[in-house]
Amino acid sequence: MSIRVGIVGISGFGGGEALRLIASHPSFELVYAAGESSAGSRLVDRFPGVPAKLTELLIQKWDPAALPPLDVLFASLPTGASADALARVPKDVKVVDIGGDHRYVEGWVYGLADIWPTGIEGQTRIANPGCFPAATLIPLAPLLADGLIEPGNIVMDVKTGISGAGRGGDSKFGYAENNENLIPYGLLKHVHMPEIARTIERLSGGSAAGLVFTPHLVPMTRGILATIYCRGEATTDRCLDAARRFYAERPFVRVTDKPPQTKWASGSNLAFVSYAADPERNLVIAMGVVDNLGKGAAGQAVQNANLMCGLPETAGLGGAPVWP
Repeated sequence: MSIRVGIVGISGFGGGEALRLIASHPSFELVYAAGESSAGSRLVDRFPGVPAKLTELLIQKWDPAALPPLDVLFASLPTGASADALARVPKDVKVVDIGGDHRYVEGWVYGLADIWPTGIEGQTRIANPGCFPAATLIPLAPLLADGLIEPGNIVMDVKTGISGAGRGGDSKFGYAENNENLIPYGLLKHVHMPEIARTIERLSGGSAAGLVFTPHLVPMTRGILATIYCRGEATTDRCLDAARRFYAERPFVRVTDKPPQTKWASGSNLAFVSYAADPERNLVIAMGVVDNLGKGAAGQAVQNANLMCGLPETAGLGGAPVWP
């Protein structure tokens, strides 16, 4: 079965990662690529290592009124750039928005695939979660679902690789600014906070008031490590057991006894979670690791598209992480 696929924003990091995964997908056939600065170029001019079957594919200027026949469209555009354009995509084309314009927007399903896979099956409009929500909500979901932690006053300390800012980031994301450096940013008002808070409330049925989320840029290309401080009286073993039960049938989530490392997930769609708890201090520490371009973007987007199309959700996503 061949499913005709297009990618908008092909030249960015998220679009490029989607290209890498789709190029070897057993059912997806890339027939359309679109961009702005890259329009008019052949795919091989932008990605010299692309498979031979795709080398001559011409990158088009993005125009939702001029799409070829497609089954699935991946949109990897900056937040604020996709809402109007994607509204003009024909309804019979399934769309996965990797950007931030449609998360918790009416008519779009929030695609946290490892937590709510059945809600994605057969849908036509999926809003891919952000990279930070993927890293933080996956470890929190089992604890919230079992009532092991309070949903309020959660503190998230998150470290991210620079590729999460996208290929068009400003000068603060350059090598000279980030090498041998550690930078907090988005203090108290990061764009992902409302998405994280709403999902915490959806999972727990309680209020996420008092949520603190602080991301930090670290001098590496890929990866996110989230260390999350919560209030709860559960033991470490009880947290690990809850996560193992919650994710027992989920192919991409690994529950580990020891703290996870970003290298474990690099280049993959895997998510690693672990926990440390001290009931006497009413403290639970949840930890999550993802590749910000994999599970945090294109990997989860392909997983969502598989679910939308009735394919095995692991299709095209079985590659092992890159090590070292």
